[in-house]
Amino acid sequence: MTKILTIHRQSELENSLNELLRAYEARQVFVLCDDNSKTHCLPLIAGFSCLKEAQHLSIPAGDEHKNLATLATVWSVLSAKGGTRQSLLINLGGGMPSDLGGFAAACFKRGIDFINIPTTLLACVDAALGGKTGINFEGLKNEIGAFYPAKAVLIYPGFFNSLDRANLYSGYAEMLKHGLLSSYAHWKQVLSFDPSTASSQTSAELIMDSMSVKEKIVKEDPTEKGLRKALNLGHTIGHAFESLSHIQHKPLLHGHAVALGLVCELYLSHKLAGFPEPELNACVKRVKQAYSAYPLQRSDYPELIELMQHDKKNSDQHIRFCLLEDIGKILLDATASREQIEESLDYYRDNSSKH
Repeated sequence: MTKILTIHRQSELENSLNELLRAYEARQVFVLCDDNSKTHCLPLIAGFSCLKEAQHLSIPAGDEHKNLATLATVWSVLSAKGGTRQSLLINLGGGMPSDLGGFAAACFKRGIDFINIPTTLLACVDAALGGKTGINFEGLKNEIGAFYPAKAVLIYPGFFNSLDRANLYSGYAEMLKHGLLSSYAHWKQVLSFDPSTASSQTSAELIMDSMSVKEKIVKEDPTEKGLRKALNLGHTIGHAFESLSHIQHKPLLHGHAVALGLVCELYLSHKLAGFPEPELNACVKRVKQAYSAYPLQRSDYPELIELMQHDKKNSDQHIRFCLLEDIGKILLDATASREQIEESLDYYRDNSSKH
């Protein structure tokens, strides 16, 4: 079971790490950063007594580097620096180091322990939790990976001070998703949340509530045989948007793509499952306020749908969605026709242009 700790002071972060690292030899602790977390976050913890002898690994920042070549580099460094089955990998960074570092740990020496210290709001409410690890492969998001949970996740909101608006709102999209999966009370709180306050103690409770939505679902279904598929709300179309954006060299951050996917999939929920129109409109309004429109053309639809067909949730020729009948009322493994999916993309285009 993953231990989750929320920490508000630097001294508490050091004490928590001291406690967690007692079981490991000092030179067998490795800290993985990307270029961003190495610059903005590593200096805050590098001087901790428990990390004085820790060995450091650095990888390039950006989802385009969440690939086999970067993964192989991590394994090579772990091996060259004497990593053993008793090693511990600390992933310090956003979603990309969390995903790739977790997968590196899952495979190295057939599995070593790892701890996630998420430094972005997105990683905090999404990638750092739940045991999904992996890399992108041949243009497809998270195509290769493993279920392998972290020993612990340490949440220190002070790291969020280094984030720009785009990255704060990337995490906010996953909070919107968790609100939709939870309750009307939680949904209304998330709708009015200002991500720029994410580093404050007053925001910590709502962020923890968001994390607990995912944690509860994962506990019930750790390997995505049933209920955990609900966490894919917004992601079938969102991941396709994200992949297309990289193909077209107009890259979207993960959460921005998910926000656009939520608009489309809530529209499908409304049309196919009776999701309430007022809540669809509320989500569309918030997404328009928070995210820039992606310049989607009708000529992009075939490629987008082709990308959706590669989604791991599909067990046959049908594209599978998590849809909602209402806030918190989940419909798993729903299907939609090509025409209905195109209609949802039309709906997105019609509503994204009215900022």
